[in-house]
Amino acid sequence: MSDELIKKTAAELADALAAGETTSVEVTRAHLDRILEVDGTAESGVHAFLHVDAEGALTQAAESDARRTAGRARHLLDGVPIAVKDVLATQGLPTTCGSKILEGWVPPYDATVVRRIKDAGLPILGKTNMDEFAMGSSTEHSAYGPTRNPWDQTRIPGGSGGGSAAAVAAFEAPLALGTDTGGSIRQPGAVTGTVGVKPTYGGVSRYGLVALANSLDQVGPVTRTVLDSALLHELIGGHDPLDSTSVDAPVDGFVAAARQGATGDLKGLKVGVIKELAGEGWQPGVMQRFAETVDLLTELGAEVTEVSCPTFVHAMATYYLILPAECSSNLAKFDAMRYGLRVVPDGDPSAEAVMKATRDAGFGDEVKRRIMIGTYALSSGYYDAYYGQAQKVRTLISRDFAAAFEGVDVLVSPTSPTTAFPLGEKLDDPLAMYLQDLATIPANLAGVPGISVPAGLADEDGLPVGFQVLAPALADDRLYRVGAAVEAALTDRWGGPILAKAPTLEGPR
Repeated sequence: MSDELIKKTAAELADALAAGETTSVEVTRAHLDRILEVDGTAESGVHAFLHVDAEGALTQAAESDARRTAGRARHLLDGVPIAVKDVLATQGLPTTCGSKILEGWVPPYDATVVRRIKDAGLPILGKTNMDEFAMGSSTEHSAYGPTRNPWDQTRIPGGSGGGSAAAVAAFEAPLALGTDTGGSIRQPGAVTGTVGVKPTYGGVSRYGLVALANSLDQVGPVTRTVLDSALLHELIGGHDPLDSTSVDAPVDGFVAAARQGATGDLKGLKVGVIKELAGEGWQPGVMQRFAETVDLLTELGAEVTEVSCPTFVHAMATYYLILPAECSSNLAKFDAMRYGLRVVPDGDPSAEAVMKATRDAGFGDEVKRRIMIGTYALSSGYYDAYYGQAQKVRTLISRDFAAAFEGVDVLVSPTSPTTAFPLGEKLDDPLAMYLQDLATIPANLAGVPGISVPAGLADEDGLPVGFQVLAPALADDRLYRVGAAVEAALTDRWGGPILAKAPTLEGPR
């Protein structure tokens, strides 16, 4: 029974709970058992979780069952368990951001998205692993050890939200929350065969999200199906007065769009294939699956054309000036004086010496690297030459999106240039690591929404490939329509969901 429960989608679990076929306690315990079976430690296993709250999750599940028995379910997903990326504040649970500098910190409040899932009755299984302060594309930069890809534990699960993606891919959780600053939901989704959504900037509250880059960060769903993402997106989205960047716009229609897309009818939809997000350096197996999926859109009735967005070739350079500048500012608050780690050197140290020793011990190499780049870009004499110029190029990228969307409804590309690479392969080559976000970064710079859906397995290595769909700001419903259509058509072609082919069904290797 427990094996059957963990294989169900969130929507299927919600239906089973509503029909009285199972209980939230049974569902939650099944996923906790799965975590015990496959998650392991930093040395072995998937290692998707940094903290598991079994007692709290079962208590929340029992409360959900009591509500359903009394006919007072709070939400369709009431009782369906969820995992939360460790960058989101959770009252009473540790929030470390994958960093030693926040080891043991327990927030006195909930992030808005966490409060919303609690209010809806979703038991929280625990906090998932991530690259330190969301800086990385492989989850190897976590201070608590890497997460491993459930498809092949010698490979990375993507980053920075590899823990959330791996937890969902390994059937340790039916749903997870992630954050996407330059692709940290979509790229892990691509390499683990899961669905990852970056909503329109401001469409989901950032209050309680420990900021990496305020103008880029966005909370979003990590799931196994497009419908599940739509259900979770509608739950966590909407205006929040606690977030000054929150958009006061309706958050509905996503579930309806996903259900419409699942019928396989895309007649009248105009799709633009981004010319600049392909070519030399892209893995042949990735491009093959992408081309097949584009052909499938045509079969479903969409009109497909090639679109040029010339400034996208400058997106990565732009991003890696803006992001370090903002993270340099954001991480300045970790000064050893107010909260978090404090290292006191020998002797009679000054505040400056304590701060220096704490940051040296508490921050990892990648965080230090980006702080130095950002501080330099913001320094006197260089601000206009670097940060100022990057913001101008960012405007041009937004204009390229606007021009493209005048002629098409959505844009498509591969989500990541390659499938999951081996652990350790790119750790000593930061530029090669940064290139993994080549296709996802433009959406964050412009604030437009994007989704990654599984597009099959690459011939070279049998690992998942992601198909990315981008839409205009506040047109997130288009992502769900197209994503669900692709998902349904490819599921028929494969004879089942892609994760049914994952080796994690028999436990970790």
